[in-house]
Parts: sequence; structure tokens; C-alpha cells
Amino acid sequence: MRTSASQLASDITRAATRPRLTVVGTGYLGATHAVCMAQLGFDVLAVDVDTAKIERLAAGEVPFFEPGLDELLRANLATGRLRFTSSFEDVATFGDVHFLCVGTPQLPGRQNADLSYLHAAVSALAPHLRRGSLVVGKSTVPVGTAAALADRLALEAPGVELAWNPEFLREGFAVEDTLRPDRLVFGVASAPAEAILRSVYAPITDRYDTPVIVADFATAELVKVAANSFLATKISYINAMAEVCEAVDADVTTLAQALSLDERIGGKFLRPGVGFGGGCLPKDIRAFRARADELGVGHSLTFLSEVDEINLRRRDRIVQLARGAVGGSLAGQPVAVLGASFKPNSDDVRDSPALAVAALLDAAGAIVTVYDPMALDNARRARPELTYATSATEAVTGAKATVLLTEWTEFSELDPAELAETAAGRTIIDARHTLDPARWRAAGWTYLSPGRPAMPATAPASVPARATTVPATARSVPTPRQVREALAARAA
Repeated sequence: MRTSASQLASDITRAATRPRLTVVGTGYLGATHAVCMAQLGFDVLAVDVDTAKIERLAAGEVPFFEPGLDELLRANLATGRLRFTSSFEDVATFGDVHFLCVGTPQLPGRQNADLSYLHAAVSALAPHLRRGSLVVGKSTVPVGTAAALADRLALEAPGVELAWNPEFLREGFAVEDTLRPDRLVFGVASAPAEAILRSVYAPITDRYDTPVIVADFATAELVKVAANSFLATKISYINAMAEVCEAVDADVTTLAQALSLDERIGGKFLRPGVGFGGGCLPKDIRAFRARADELGVGHSLTFLSEVDEINLRRRDRIVQLARGAVGGSLAGQPVAVLGASFKPNSDDVRDSPALAVAALLDAAGAIVTVYDPMALDNARRARPELTYATSATEAVTGAKATVLLTEWTEFSELDPAELAETAAGRTIIDARHTLDPARWRAAGWTYLSPGRPAMPATAPASVPARATTVPATARSVPTPRQVREALAARAA
């Protein structure tokens, strides 16, 4: 039987005033959470089974790239508020609140989430937990996981309660998102558990007007996967519009701008390009769909399969553009790839569209040279068959085509005139719509981008416009059926 609310309340008096925190798992989420909680003034002890990772963190070295995190790590190590260990017994003895921050990757060959790391963490922690402590899940999990873990804790650690507190971190902005989140969600089964979470986040809520949503376990779990599914859908929607724009020679960037001015739609995540990637959105929408199937409501999320397909299809489209740029065959053609991380300000190459396109180009026979400001080491480990450069200029030298796949600021600031002197072919494929087309065309480059016309809408005065032979008013407008047939032909 679970401990009553009154018993639990009396057991956690100290925890509710100034709890000591532990973090289980020191990957991207765990390390960020541990450092930021220490920055808020808490005593924090983080644990991981990877002793090499623990040693690096204890020495002040972040094992991944996240702007600003390394400085905060070193500062809080110096204060003594932040420590790292490989002992679950130590963290159970030390802490009042234990955050579960382990990974839940996609199962190999399946759509479902792999919860083995989460269950292993609970198995290692539960035998040592003190009565009155609170275990808080932050990992992204299929709905129903929290309830099952709560039942486990009731049997294996009587007097210990569970809460669910999903994270909403954006890679590249994780420190800001932790220290000043746009919302906090508390999935709880009792008032004492809610009180503890409020005490943990009091340094944030006392300073900022951060909304706090108190919910049951299932709703708290769904908030995260529902949010990621919505964002993925928005990205794939504008990329689907890019496919239609290509069929009718329209400009998807202008379309997106017009849509963004509708306050009901907004401009965030409405940026066309090569699609989404990383360690969250792709695996989360697949796991959400798989869980819905298990619950008998898979029909409600069938659209997520199309969202995923559109996303993957945009990678093939970039390869098609590159093939056309070098004359119809990529075999033996040198191609420069700018970007390997799935987004800028990150060294994460998990399910990276950039690295996936580089691999597709390589598979088509191209001689691919990749450059990324931060992700080269991770890219080499993931794709050792590719060639890597130490600068954009080195990557572009001798290339017949250049493909920009991650929107690093460094790439938008490149001098196209200087690069033109080293490139063997002056074609730039801007898969992220991050460059100034006029600037690159003025430097002699052919500028291509998915969902945009190959030539500017208004040609220079010295060059006859394409529409001079056919008045604009006389052009035929494709029917919906013609658009569908054109898209089907392109896909074939």
C-alpha cells in the first residue's frame, strides 16, 4: 500500500523547504539539468553508469556542445554545489528529489521507444531510496509509463512517490530553456508531491511569471509527445507546400512569410528546408504512433506517418537537385557539404538530415567532403566513409556543386566571390533557405533551393525575362489533378 498523503507530508518537511537534488543520467538532458539546478542554488549530485563521462564532467568538461553550459559547469563545480558519482547508493542517500534523465531512443528495427535504460535506472536506484523522497521523471516516454513506474516504486521503495515533469529543451538554447522555461508541467498523484516540485522550481517561479500546469501522469506524459508531434507536423506541412511550389514554379519562402503573418499560424517552425532531425522529433513521433496503435487509437495518429514520410522525402529532393547541378550523374563528381549537425549551435548528428543527405550523395557515387563548425568528430564516428574538411573553403575547393545543409551563421557570412575562385562548379544548393540568393547570383553562382524558382522572379534588365513570350495573364494555371500528377512524376 502506498504511503498516505499525511505520512508523506510529515516525512518530507526538509525536502519541501530546501531539497537536495540528484540527477540520474548525464547525457544531454541530465547534464544540462544538473548544472542548471546547481546554478539556481541547489546542492546537486549526478550519477551515471558511464564512468568516463562522469570523470569528464567532474573535470569541468561537457561531453557535447551546448552554448554556455561549460562555463556554468566549471563555476558550479568550484562552488561545491555540483558533484558527480557512479554510485546509486550515494545519490539515494544524498538526495530528496531524484530526477530521471536517461535516454529513451527508438528500438532498433521498430517504431517504439526503448525504455530499458529507464527501467535499469529505477532498478539501480529503488533499493537505496529513503522514505519520503520523490522520484521525478523527465525522460520522454510513452503514455502509461509513469503509472507503471509508480506501481514499481510502491513495491520496491515504500514511502517513495513518483512525479512526472517533462522537459522542453531546444538544443542550442538548453541553458535558457532550463533557467527560464516557457512553462512547467507537474504530473503528480498527491499534494505533497506537487509541493516538493514547487519548492524545486521556486527560484524560477518566484522570479518569472512562468505558467505551472498541474496534471495527472498521463496528461503530463502526453504534453511532451503532443508538442513534438505538432512541431514536426508544422515543419512537414511547409515542406509539403515546397513540393507543390516546385510543381508550379512558386516560391515557398514567400508563401511561408504570408502564412506567418496570420496570428493563428505564426512563423515559428514554418521554415521550409531539408526537414527535421535530432534525437527528439523523429523518434518521438514514431514512438507516439506506435503507442497509439497499442492503445487501439492508431487511426488518430495516422497523419504522423505522412509527416515522417514528407520529412524523409526532402532529403531525396536535395540529392535530385545536386544530380541535376552536375549534369545528371553524381558518379565521380566532387560535392561539398556544408553542415553535419541536425541544427546550428549543436554538435548532435542523431538523425541529422545534413549527414543523411551527405550519405545519400556518397551512395550515389559522389565524392563528398563535409565541413561543420562543431560536429566533425561526431560526424566522423557516425559516417567514417565520408571525407571531412577543416573549413568551408577547403570543402568547396574543387567541388562541382556545394550543398548547404545546416544553417550555421558562419555559412551565411561566407563570401561567395571568394568561394567562386576555388570551386570547380559554381552551383550552390541552399537546402535551409539561409543565404541571400541575389548576393550569390551576383558573384556568378547558380542558386538553387527546394521550393523556390531556379531563377529570380524579376530578371535583370540586360537579360530577357522568361515570361516575355507568354503574357503573365495568359499563362495556364495547373488544375489540382495536374499538380498531383506532377508530384507523383517527381516522386517516381
